[in-house]
Amino acid sequence: MYNYISNLIMYRNIDKDSILVKLGDVFREIDHLQSLPVGQEADEKRSDIIREINNQVYRLLDISTKYGFNENLWKCYISYILATNENPFSVISEKVGLAENIEEASALSIVRQDMQNFYEIFNYDFSKINVPLGMNPFDILTSYKSIAKSEHTYNKSVSEKVYELYRALDGASDGEKFFEIIGTFYQKYGVGSMGLNKAFRVKHDEMGQCYLSPITHTSDVVFDDLVGYEMQKEMLIANTQAFVDGKRANNCLLFGDSGTGKSTCIKALLNKFYPDGLRLIEVYKHQFQDLSRIIEIVKNRNYKFIIYMDDLSFEEFEIEYKYLKAIIEGGLEIKPDNVLIYATSNRRHLIRETWSDRSDMSADELHRSDTMQEKLSLVARFGISINFSKPMKKEFENIVLELAKKNPDIHMDEKELLLKANAWSLRNGGYSGRVAEQFIISISSKE
Repeated sequence: MYNYISNLIMYRNIDKDSILVKLGDVFREIDHLQSLPVGQEADEKRSDIIREINNQVYRLLDISTKYGFNENLWKCYISYILATNENPFSVISEKVGLAENIEEASALSIVRQDMQNFYEIFNYDFSKINVPLGMNPFDILTSYKSIAKSEHTYNKSVSEKVYELYRALDGASDGEKFFEIIGTFYQKYGVGSMGLNKAFRVKHDEMGQCYLSPITHTSDVVFDDLVGYEMQKEMLIANTQAFVDGKRANNCLLFGDSGTGKSTCIKALLNKFYPDGLRLIEVYKHQFQDLSRIIEIVKNRNYKFIIYMDDLSFEEFEIEYKYLKAIIEGGLEIKPDNVLIYATSNRRHLIRETWSDRSDMSADELHRSDTMQEKLSLVARFGISINFSKPMKKEFENIVLELAKKNPDIHMDEKELLLKANAWSLRNGGYSGRVAEQFIISISSKE
């Protein structure tokens, strides 16, 4: 195994601390063990090797539990490495596929050689270690049944694709077939974290450099789950459809009363357009200074990215909105075509206004109305503003009835249900979709 790993070229950037590389080192030590004479040194060497193998088997079990892998955990793990390794070949295949790169004979011959090595690694016969070690801890891993079911894992987006790749590779007859399968996989799903995950948040490493960390558990909500607001949903879907189709589209601001479904619409968008290459990056107000770096990371990838800002608003003393203005429109570097900005807010103009903003007569500033214009200019840079207002009583009751129909645990008479719903709304903040949903949850738990 060590020789197969050492001969990798295009995939040479595999983490040195990975299970694959560590096991390669261990199997090299097994070869050395067989050259030692019988005695204490050989026994100590054998004990060290078994201890290290057990460490890597534990890591393999850990990653398999995390992603809900079953059956042959070793083959699932190798499929995971191939699906997540970003290198020149995988990134180019993500963009244009194999067909348009077929003339790049030099690069592809290197990849073909790597795929032959991966074919051998994928199908490695672990029984070879039975004699020198007197045991084989890998036997159980070739027909493993996980305690946790795949639907209970928080990484379904990754595990489903890796499992599909595992199934395809398991039927491959040689390295050339490996090459065809992996190239097709990259073109279909992409590669690495961005290819396999739906959404990301911004984090910083020890050096303070920002990076995108996958959000492994996202909501499964769809637009049908949001009752009402049909016009708003249509506007949002149409703009996003144009975006994923490669047409020009606008940045969007969803504003209005709390609990009316603004954030739910964004989550539903992600689920609707994820198969078409849409990805979501959640950014908080204090991270606006990282926006340029975020765009630098994603601008050359073969996906459409929505930078999502939830519950966005600014107080008078906060100036982070200036970073946002420059990114949306106004900076020297234009925003790439594969990036849009969507924000939700309870404020129409995002920034807190005062009556003094509307008058030039102020002792603090000669032209106070200029300040108001600066504040309003941020909203103007969102090409589409969609209003989500609180429903009236009749609309609220319709939401309650529709949600009740979708809940099999509720068998209450309609009149009694609406009577209780209206009483609930008086105690819990008035009419809104969120209040209706909370009421249905409360009633169903009692039923």
